[in-house]
Amino acid sequence: MRNTRSHLIPRKVGTIVAAVVTAAVVLTGCSEPDDRTTTITLSMQQVDVETGDPTTWGIVQAFEEKYPNIQVTIKGQPVSEQNQAISVAAQSGTLPEMFWLNNADFGRKLVAADALLDLTPMLEAEGLTGSFRPESLAAFAQDGVQFGVPYQALVTGFYVNTKLLADNDLEMPVTFDDLLNAVVVLNANGVLPIANGAKQSAYSVWSFLIMLDRFGFDSKIDAILAGEQKYDNPDFLAFYDAVAELQQAGAFASNIATQTYDQAVAEYTNGNAAFLDSGVWAASTVQNSNVGADTVFWAGPQFSNGVGEQDTAMNVVGAPLAVSGQLKEGSAEYDAVQKFIGFYYSDEGQQIFADNGQPPVTTFSPDIPASDTVLQSALDAIQGKAGPRNQPDLYLSSAAQDAMYSSIYGVMQGQLTPAQAIEMVQKALDAE
Repeated sequence: MRNTRSHLIPRKVGTIVAAVVTAAVVLTGCSEPDDRTTTITLSMQQVDVETGDPTTWGIVQAFEEKYPNIQVTIKGQPVSEQNQAISVAAQSGTLPEMFWLNNADFGRKLVAADALLDLTPMLEAEGLTGSFRPESLAAFAQDGVQFGVPYQALVTGFYVNTKLLADNDLEMPVTFDDLLNAVVVLNANGVLPIANGAKQSAYSVWSFLIMLDRFGFDSKIDAILAGEQKYDNPDFLAFYDAVAELQQAGAFASNIATQTYDQAVAEYTNGNAAFLDSGVWAASTVQNSNVGADTVFWAGPQFSNGVGEQDTAMNVVGAPLAVSGQLKEGSAEYDAVQKFIGFYYSDEGQQIFADNGQPPVTTFSPDIPASDTVLQSALDAIQGKAGPRNQPDLYLSSAAQDAMYSSIYGVMQGQLTPAQAIEMVQKALDAE
């Protein structure tokens, strides 16, 4: 997640170390505390957590300020390296005390290997069991083990520059036909309709994943994974047909393949694009840009040929934080991790989420300044709306995820037909 609103984070001279580590590096487990300090490690999926995930960075700093005898060492690395490093560490018994997991499926495999701590006692001791929506905890439970807790809320969709729309005599879209018409008009007038970037960020198709869900993904995926249905089905083909229509209408930049997600964000915040495919983590960046005052958040288009409820929103818990199963109850490290979890999900910790443009993952209602119109717009966009159990890609293995991302971007770039795209994902699933 990305956010540049670091000036809102509590400041102190910290002892946090942000280091780039590779998958070949063995992650260290419990650190030996001295007479004054207990040290615990938090391994994250960001190379530079301070700038890439200021919410977590801010929580760690505030936690250390509250508990000066506990030091949290942050280790940061890209998602792919994080996944591999955690797998290696689980096999060698050298997991860090706390770490980010890519998805619930990864967590279930580690539970089967007896590598993760059951967090139920910690949550009960900190009085947190009633602080979450039931589905938020259920997503990270397996065989009676609460192996994870929600890391951050995953709210995705489009940021929309309403001034650019008005300047081109367009209204805020609701349906896919509205969006397609806007793309045609904007493209004809020399305005980039939708900012996306595939380079080093092939996963950045969030708005298209909620579109896919509006073609019945959430109701079909269990049967697909069980081999009872196919990803290659008429409903999903209709989704890819819609993506192809956008591509043919000129929705995307010609350099989409060589542009990163960060560059796509810059295209939008510089006022060059009408829509940005992103999530709530970018709310502060957008708010603090020249287009912040003109931006609203949109949950994406509804489809006349879709499957099921169309007025939905992507508001899921995404990935979890987990704890090494090697921690022993009664140890200094166990006590430190429990205190950290207690603080992370406390009202104080969740307010730091809001201060950095993130919605809380608990039921806490944060204080949001009236000036934070972009974040408020995102919260309003998901208010009262139904949604899927999880984001579509988070049901899949890493290989199938990659195939899904490549299939969507392949159609967005005009390199794959819709039929070829769904066949690509089906082959990845068949291989498993």
